[in-house]
Amino acid sequence: MVRMSSLILLKTFKIYRYIERIAVVSVNNDSIAFSSDEVIQWMHKIQEWNPKFFTLSHVPEKYRQAVSKFFRRVLIARMAESPDLASSYHRKLKEAYHTEEKLRDPEVVRRSKEHLIRLLDEIEDSLSKTYIAGEEFSMADRLSKTAYIAGEEFSMADVMFIPVLARLALLNLEDEYINSRPNMAKYWSLVQQRPSYKKVIGRYFGGWRKYRTLAKTWCFIRLRNTLKKY
Repeated sequence: MVRMSSLILLKTFKIYRYIERIAVVSVNNDSIAFSSDEVIQWMHKIQEWNPKFFTLSHVPEKYRQAVSKFFRRVLIARMAESPDLASSYHRKLKEAYHTEEKLRDPEVVRRSKEHLIRLLDEIEDSLSKTYIAGEEFSMADRLSKTAYIAGEEFSMADVMFIPVLARLALLNLEDEYINSRPNMAKYWSLVQQRPSYKKVIGRYFGGWRKYRTLAKTWCFIRLRNTLKKY
C-alpha cells in the first residue's frame, strides 16, 4: 500500500511538471518559470495527507453507509458496462471495502486528523513570512501584505492546498480549522477572490450551490440506474 501511494505521488508530480513545461513553452514569456524546490516540497507535504478517512469520519454514519452502498453499486454497474475495465473497477471496489473497515479503527481517524493539523500549523507559520529579494521578513515587517504558501507568488502549492480548505468549508469545519488560524483565515479569504477559484470551486460549492451540485449528481446517477432496468 505504501509503495502504491508513492507511485501515485510520483505520477502526480510528473503530471504537474509536464503541465508546467507546456505553459512555459506556450506562453514564451521569460517571467514564467518552473516551480522552485520550495514549492515542490510544499506540494509533497500537501499530497502526503490523505483526506479520505478524515472526510468520511465527519459524515454521519447513516449517510456514510448509504453513500458507500451507492458508490459500490455504481462501481458494479460500471464493471458490467465495461468488461475490459473490470479489473480496475474491482480494485476500486476492494478499496471501498478496505476504507469502510479502516474507518472502524479510531486510531486511523486520529492519525489522519493529527496529520491535517500539523500541515495546517506548518502552513500557518509559512503564511506569517514573506520573501523579498531572497530575504525573509516577519509578519510585523511586512505591513499589510498577504503571502501565499511559498512566498508572494501564487504557485502550484496553492493550487494543491486550496481544495483542502474547500473540503473543510464543505464539512462546515471552517471555524475549527481555518478561522482559528489568523493567517490561514486571511489566506482563505484572499484565494476565494481569485477568478480561478470562483470558476472551478466557488460556483459549485459556495453556499446553497453545494447542495444543488450534490442533488444534481444524485439525480443523474439515479436516472441512469433506472433507465438500465428497461
